Amino acid sequence: MRVISKSPVLFAVVVALASFGCSDLNSQVQEPKEPSQQFKDYWYAGEAELTRYKLEQARYGEIHEGDAVLIFVTEDFRTDKQVKYEGGERKNVASVLKLNATRKFFTGIYPYSMMSSIFTPVDPSASTYKVTTSSQEWCGHTFSQLNLQRNQYKGKLFSYFQDEGDQEFSLNNALLEDEIWNKIRLNPESLPTGSIELIPGTMFLRLSHLDFKVQKATASMQEVQDTTLSDRPLMKYRVEYQDVPRVLEITFESNFPYQIVAWEEEGRSGFGQNAKTLTTRAVRTHTMKSAYWGQHDVADAPLRAELGLDPANY
Repeated sequence: MRVISKSPVLFAVVVALASFGCSDLNSQVQEPKEPSQQFKDYWYAGEAELTRYKLEQARYGEIHEGDAVLIFVTEDFRTDKQVKYEGGERKNVASVLKLNATRKFFTGIYPYSMMSSIFTPVDPSASTYKVTTSSQEWCGHTFSQLNLQRNQYKGKLFSYFQDEGDQEFSLNNALLEDEIWNKIRLNPESLPTGSIELIPGTMFLRLSHLDFKVQKATASMQEVQDTTLSDRPLMKYRVEYQDVPRVLEITFESNFPYQIVAWEEEGRSGFGQNAKTLTTRAVRTHTMKSAYWGQHDVADAPLRAELGLDPANY
């Protein structure tokens, strides 16, 4: 694994995040616990953490190779409109840890490009404000969004599939599978174990074409040793669903900043008689700290190779 550190570039990320009729969303900022100095030094240094993983993605009853990238960064977040704060009165503004999780892989002749954005308060005891997920492939594209509103998640799904169409729905405020990744980075001890209720990951729901529902599951945390993944102590968080054929295991370093080194997702892949149980795997290969939003010139292109990304796949 190559670890590269880049100098901070102190200017804001200019990212516009869509809001769908969220004028009545939670406007009260949840007061976070004061982050430690160690946390501030790492996450408030004007850089994001970028990590590339070798991806083996189960799809259509087969394993397809690709890339996964996890981009973690803190930013100020408007809790009333649930978008990134970019100026003006600092009212209803909270600090969040944002994860942009991307996957790119090919199925035969055509590519998949998937991305989720998860916005979680830096207080790991608080609920995630918002999750968005999009998927693009040559058949078409889809988009889903969950917004925390008065202790419920209000959801919207836009899809080209006939049986899904455009829909709105509400879910009770349960643990989001998508926010597990952020909670590991904030404080893995905040994650529940035993019998739990949670909302399955939005990428999983997209690939499986299942409805958004709160599901029952069993969660556990255990120490593991695997020097092929890291020479540091490791922990593994495991979630096994009761009524959905899915097991998720996330392996991470047990010391701050709790970097995620690998994950596995076991479940059914394919449709009808061609469906079989397969495991999606992702293993860390490269990581860097970087103010990537300022590295957009042609001269910055070699940084992609330093992150382990093959330009031919993009």
